Amino acid sequence: MNILPANMRFGAGQPVKRLEDQRLLTGKGQFIDDKPEDGALWLYVLRSPHAHAKITSVDTQAASAMPGVEAVYTGSDLVADDIGTIPTLAIFQRPDGSPMTVPPRRLLAHEIVRFAGEPVAAVVAVSRNAAQNAAEAIVVDYDVMPSVVDPLEAIKPGAPVVWPDAPDNVVAAMSYGDAAAVEAAFANAAHRVSLDLVSQRLVPSAMEPRSTIAEIEKKSGRLLLHVQSQTPGSTRDVLAEAVLKRPKESVRVLVGDIGGGFGQKTNLYPEDGLVAYAATKLKRKIRWRGERTDEFVGGSHGRALTSTGEFALDAKGRVLAYRVRSIGCTGAYMTGAANIIPLVLGPFVQSGVYDLPLVHYEVKTVMTHTAPVGAYRGAGRPEGVFIVERLMDAAARQIGIDPRAIRKTNYIKPAQLPYSNPVGQVYDSGAFAHMLDRAAKLADWDGFAARKRAAKKKGLLYGRGLTSYIEWTGGRAHTEKVTLQATAEGRIVLHSGTMAMGQGLQTTYTQMLTESLGIPMDRIDIVQGDTDLATGFGSVGSRSLFVGGTALAVSANDLIAKAREKASHLLEASVEDIEYSGGWLTVAGTDRRVGLFEIAQKENGAKLSVDSEGEVDGPSWPNGTHICEVEIDPETGVTRVVKYTTVDDVGVAMNPMLVAGQVHGGVAQGIGQALYEGVSYDAEGQLLTATYQDYCIPRADDIPPIEVTLDESAPCRTNPLGAKGCGESGAIGGPPCVANGVMDALSDLGIRTLNTPLTPMKVWQAIRVARAQK
Repeated sequence: MNILPANMRFGAGQPVKRLEDQRLLTGKGQFIDDKPEDGALWLYVLRSPHAHAKITSVDTQAASAMPGVEAVYTGSDLVADDIGTIPTLAIFQRPDGSPMTVPPRRLLAHEIVRFAGEPVAAVVAVSRNAAQNAAEAIVVDYDVMPSVVDPLEAIKPGAPVVWPDAPDNVVAAMSYGDAAAVEAAFANAAHRVSLDLVSQRLVPSAMEPRSTIAEIEKKSGRLLLHVQSQTPGSTRDVLAEAVLKRPKESVRVLVGDIGGGFGQKTNLYPEDGLVAYAATKLKRKIRWRGERTDEFVGGSHGRALTSTGEFALDAKGRVLAYRVRSIGCTGAYMTGAANIIPLVLGPFVQSGVYDLPLVHYEVKTVMTHTAPVGAYRGAGRPEGVFIVERLMDAAARQIGIDPRAIRKTNYIKPAQLPYSNPVGQVYDSGAFAHMLDRAAKLADWDGFAARKRAAKKKGLLYGRGLTSYIEWTGGRAHTEKVTLQATAEGRIVLHSGTMAMGQGLQTTYTQMLTESLGIPMDRIDIVQGDTDLATGFGSVGSRSLFVGGTALAVSANDLIAKAREKASHLLEASVEDIEYSGGWLTVAGTDRRVGLFEIAQKENGAKLSVDSEGEVDGPSWPNGTHICEVEIDPETGVTRVVKYTTVDDVGVAMNPMLVAGQVHGGVAQGIGQALYEGVSYDAEGQLLTATYQDYCIPRADDIPPIEVTLDESAPCRTNPLGAKGCGESGAIGGPPCVANGVMDALSDLGIRTLNTPLTPMKVWQAIRVARAQK
């Protein structure tokens, strides 16, 4: 971990309004679709209508002859040109100990398709309509084969096989803990609680669908790729080295404004590779713009974890053992993190904020004939926390104790920190009981009974949900590089490999530079999204502030040190006598001084520049307590979240306003997961939820007022800022909180568990059955 000077401390907690908003809200954003046509050709992708089929022939003759068509490509064409496949992290083993094996992810299907929506051919034409018309003229003959879409069905004997080298459809497996010791604890426990739980498959719903432009730079011959990417550096490397098989220095990735990422935009997609391939073949600018349905059928999905979770408890509610068996669906092809999410990231937090003495986790990843599953806000952590928090409420209800009391009985105590959890992850800081007490008071816990009675008088069911969450952040990359410059024009310029996509990084980074350098905010520029200028790890796993911000702080210190050294020569004084303040370097005790930007004028290139690297000691562990109240109309099954309170430990908050906004957005997505959203395929692998007419996301009037309180009593100890990642917290605490609230409301009718999404139809049917049984 970098050690910063004592006078360089951030987090004054200034709620500075977002600097980005004036530009973005007045139509001056620079999204890919804002770029001028400039004679570009358009690419259109033809997708498979079948979930599993052999491609017996592809006839492109009619399409190639249509007006305006410049090229038609098939999977065979790409194989002939030795175009590579999109890699995954193939580091795991199958249950028998053999290495995992998965089908190659090609830009265009070759000989076989494995999910409905897989790209089969691509047409390049003078307009988007011409390309689409030609694509519809391509004749593909398929030999349709049986498919399987449910991972639980996929592992049964005789199920259709996705990839012959894995005939049981199992990609990989991991286990944690002591199975025998856990079994013994269950045998002797006073109470046993078991729940079958599903974190259903979700479609990320960024405001801006994916789009890509590629062109060949005339002077250098390099490939320029304009793309939406949270990780420009790795996007460049995968495209260049794995797909096009050329030096990465020959490719420059440029990312402008991104209308939302949520983890979905961390991978290189086939469409991106196709656009780049076509540009290199035709030596023309090529562009592709996905429609919303392309995101549903061809983009990566999230979650898709089915689990059985069990607690063994003593008579007082102390958890003696915890057992989880999970199946994570990968889809037909592997995204970069398809296996690490359920096999590693979920177990990282599956024990939550609790001191659980014995655990046993078994996790398998399974292929199906469906769209690939990848990162989506939280990536494994929402699934893991969902299991333990649903069990905590179910156990409290079964034993007959307060849901707060059971949590306090099992919380990790402050004296146990730093605490190594059952899978070896070390929580450096936290005050979990304190967070619960603050949240309960702010949520008016004691007034709940009166609100429940009032709802009952109106014929409504009323319930309260509680969740104590924890999140692992950092993306397993604990360093980040930046370049910081002072220019002769009087500006400070930061080049960072992290990537803005709505978090407010321009604002936060500018605040930090203003605070450290004493330069006004309007003279600071934040430059991201150019692999020629910065190639850090990017923005995943809520790492942009606590890792990227650490690099920024180091660079500010380095720039001041370099400027002091330069000033000592100009002012003929020792470095120790040079003081820096507000852009001026002064000889202590005198009026002799030189400006930072004056020094820059004398440097080569008229800029004073430093390349710096920030390093943190490990992940950060944001945590907190969410409490919500819900009302249910038993005649319609409609659930409304009417009250939502959070207390969130994000360490030192650089800009509390932005943090609160992140929590709001995450909670909204959490409400969506709990009540509304869910991907559905039919038995033949056809996506039934391919538009927003069929896939429900929460609207503005579905979101209640959300009271967010930030608690800075336990700053992070793994980075010099004391900050903890905050971008995914709301999406982790939200789903179990709302689900617990609904189950609390339904418990009066004896309904024990339902799987999300808790739609009106599902809730209404459960109420109807419960009343009939009574």
